[in-house]
Amino acid sequence: MKTKQHFFSALLLAILLTTVGCGSSNESSEAPKQSAASWTSSLDEARLDIYTPVALTTDLSKLSEEDKQILPLLIEAGKIMNELFWMESWGNKKALMDSIADPKIKAFAEVNYGPWDRLNNNAPFIDQVEEKPAGAQFYPADMTKEEFENWNNAHKKSQYTLVKRDSSGQLRHEYYHRAFRPQLEAAANLLYEAAAISTNKNFKYYLELRAKALLKDAYRASDIAWLALEDNTLDIIIGPIETYEDQLFGYKAAHECYVLVKDLEWSERLKRYKDLLPELQENLPCDPQFKQDPIGSKAQLNAYDVVFYAGDCNAGSKTIAVNLPNDEEIQQEYGTRRSQLKNAMRAKFDKILMPISKVLIAENQQQHITFDAFFANTMFHEVAHGLGIKNTVNGKGTVREALQEQASALEEGKADILGLWMVTELFEKGEIQEGTVMDNYVTFLAGIFRSVRFGASSAHGKANMLRFNYFKEAGAFSYDEANGKYSVDFDKMQAAVESLSALILQLQGEGDYDAVVQLMEEKGQIDEALQSNLDQLSEAGIPVDIVFEQGSKTLGL
Repeated sequence: MKTKQHFFSALLLAILLTTVGCGSSNESSEAPKQSAASWTSSLDEARLDIYTPVALTTDLSKLSEEDKQILPLLIEAGKIMNELFWMESWGNKKALMDSIADPKIKAFAEVNYGPWDRLNNNAPFIDQVEEKPAGAQFYPADMTKEEFENWNNAHKKSQYTLVKRDSSGQLRHEYYHRAFRPQLEAAANLLYEAAAISTNKNFKYYLELRAKALLKDAYRASDIAWLALEDNTLDIIIGPIETYEDQLFGYKAAHECYVLVKDLEWSERLKRYKDLLPELQENLPCDPQFKQDPIGSKAQLNAYDVVFYAGDCNAGSKTIAVNLPNDEEIQQEYGTRRSQLKNAMRAKFDKILMPISKVLIAENQQQHITFDAFFANTMFHEVAHGLGIKNTVNGKGTVREALQEQASALEEGKADILGLWMVTELFEKGEIQEGTVMDNYVTFLAGIFRSVRFGASSAHGKANMLRFNYFKEAGAFSYDEANGKYSVDFDKMQAAVESLSALILQLQGEGDYDAVVQLMEEKGQIDEALQSNLDQLSEAGIPVDIVFEQGSKTLGL
């Protein structure tokens, strides 16, 4: 293990490489006024050691000179998304950073985009800061759910509006393209500049449309253009996309960015799976009414090296695969792209998952922990987002609308469990021939311990706790108290995968908000036995997640 001094040197280096400008006068809130460097933290110093640094690189020899000119422009646009996410999560970044003297605490705040520990249920780690508002900075801090629901405003549920108060104290909405105009104009100009360099017709078209979208909060055309990309080496996912940060309603999308370099060889290997999706949808282990949405074979499966993360996807735990667009109508008409972030995935496997398996998985099953299984489980998690049902069967609207702030965690739970069900099906059909399905099951169990450590504030963390407790009750794994190791029971694991899949698909299809709340309360918690296991991982010095050294300098551009 690295010493803490060595770790923080690396962590601070990573932060210096990714720091962007502070917030502007458009920020929705600011830190309480404090004298410079006056804030303190009683955070246990060991907590600061939960991230391990990883350099994001790729093989630049595969890039053309044109690509090498475009890549820094995309990274600069990503840095602006970083700035916007700070404003959506906390407010005035500079005010916070100027109030913290300890460089280690300042570094921790940088990773968390604010003074709340994202991998510890958003607990404040600055003594002078209160609990994080469930609605982050998307809503007034004093607004109640009842006030919002009684507010007659056609734009209030838009993913792209902030809710504020006017001079008389009444609620009003403001679209992102107005609230963040200077930043979005700067980002759009960078995309236009990249488009002017590109000789790839489709990529040029996408960049131009995405630039326009940032300035209008109208993303449909650019999402469709993005799905039409096939022969591009570079890619960028940019804008307000996921709604995880809004834990009040789950309505508001937060800004983020991924800058990507396509792995052409791995992407070609993945193409054959997309044609199987309609059959998999038809065979889902649930009542037919909960799988009635048509699923085409337009889905794309690609692998990438990610060379820059910014904003929402970079906060706390790092995303290693993406399934987009989120627009249900686009998904059904045009499909989605499942992007596997192979280099980030490999880093988590080597630095976190393998060490976890040495501590908690029975020795006679450790040979089943493989990167190919980890990659497949992650990939089919993303594929599974496209299966099931998007609209409730009883007139409650979309699943997202019906389940509100519970939607994200349940959707992640669905993707996890259906992904494993799909792997099982594909092994049985002979479509997957590398390794064994037991590799995927055991690697999946080890992956639960990895993701449970993200805490209950994360949709992925909640989903993992739900699944762990469901599997435990079903006997899908056993625990040997004598040696502190877990073992998978193949038959019971397979049965639990099918029954939990059916349950989640039913809850989504019926839009049963109260039942989802009850399920999460019953099975979304960490009990004493599991906490003891997680403490073992901390005592062994195994990091919880990674932090990036990234940017043009890291790439050598």
